[in-house]
Amino acid sequence: MITPGTDAQEAVVIEELGEWQQALRAQFPIITAHPELAYLDSAATAQKPQAVLDAVHTYLTTTNANAGRGTYPWANRTTDLVEQARDRVKRFIGDPAPDRSTVHFTSGTTEGLRTVARDWLPGLLADGDEIVVPVADHEANIAPWLEAQRHLAARGVHIRVRPMPYQRSSGDYDHTALAELAGPRTRLVAVSHVHHVYGGNMNVHRIRRAVGPDAVICLDAAQSVGHLPVSVADLDVDFVVFSGHKAMALPGTGAVWARQSRGPHFAPGGWSGTPNTVGIASLTAALDWLDTAGTDRIERWTLALAARLTEGLRHLDAYEILGCQKSLAADSSVQRRQGIVTFRHQAVDSGDLGFILFSHGFMVRSDQHCQGGAGERTGSVRVSLHVHNTAEEIDRLLEVLATLG
Repeated sequence: MITPGTDAQEAVVIEELGEWQQALRAQFPIITAHPELAYLDSAATAQKPQAVLDAVHTYLTTTNANAGRGTYPWANRTTDLVEQARDRVKRFIGDPAPDRSTVHFTSGTTEGLRTVARDWLPGLLADGDEIVVPVADHEANIAPWLEAQRHLAARGVHIRVRPMPYQRSSGDYDHTALAELAGPRTRLVAVSHVHHVYGGNMNVHRIRRAVGPDAVICLDAAQSVGHLPVSVADLDVDFVVFSGHKAMALPGTGAVWARQSRGPHFAPGGWSGTPNTVGIASLTAALDWLDTAGTDRIERWTLALAARLTEGLRHLDAYEILGCQKSLAADSSVQRRQGIVTFRHQAVDSGDLGFILFSHGFMVRSDQHCQGGAGERTGSVRVSLHVHNTAEEIDRLLEVLATLG
């Protein structure tokens, strides 16, 4: 039976993957312990399956030691764990040349992007060079590059920061305008894989063609790793930076993958302190779990739920859905939203709407979502989905929203 707010295609996906999804949902203790609540904030942080919790417990009760600083068995096993985790990250993102590339563990995407901007970018740039920055994306993919510009200027190296061009109608990158913007002095282009507000896949596979073979591309993959298949072979980017906590690992964990083929060798500066070994153990377990679950199926599931939500919302006149309006209709041929749907009520403040929704059992994000200066200036409600969410939760959410119209 096709319920209101869906079309045949989404209904088929939900029917086809229903048993698979229920089996995975049962593996999230915090979700099954609170059946009265719907967690709809996975873009902020993802919940953890039992396999990740077990891996953390096992590491802390059998192996816990420092890495690279001891010769006894626990220390050796921890050192091996960290090195194996680097290989695990490379396999997860489809690294075509793992012997050349490197993986550096960080506390998350923000620190990872800052590390690239602080420790690597100055060696790439000379006076008069240009970089392209996505000024309507997450602040974490804007501020580090502007900080680097200021630090270089203090040393007498003046670079130009060019704003990434966007399509007004969709919020997607304007790849045609980017091709006209990029020139012989364009050294780096910073991009996001999935937009954290509009939910769109930003078609990063088109960036290389737009900017040419020599420019370095740094990818913020915070909203894609763990949510959909990521292949660096297909994307032809030079850096992939992501947060473990958005990919079902522990908070305070992240990684920078560096291709090491364009520009100077990437090597974070300063003394390397104690790594977050338990976080790295959780990341390996999370990537194992995601591979077993199938990120392709996770993407299909969250796309179907997001389509169900946008199709329902577009029939509620009191709401404005942010991002590409052509992707809202159930019969749209435009690429659908990657599990993120953001909207406003015409009369109810987004913060108030967030409290109202929680009173009905829905946990959502309601603010400006850390978007850069060229993005939205008014708060909104963001629903972000993962594999543990259900079609029933979407239908209940639409029923509550309809009562406020």
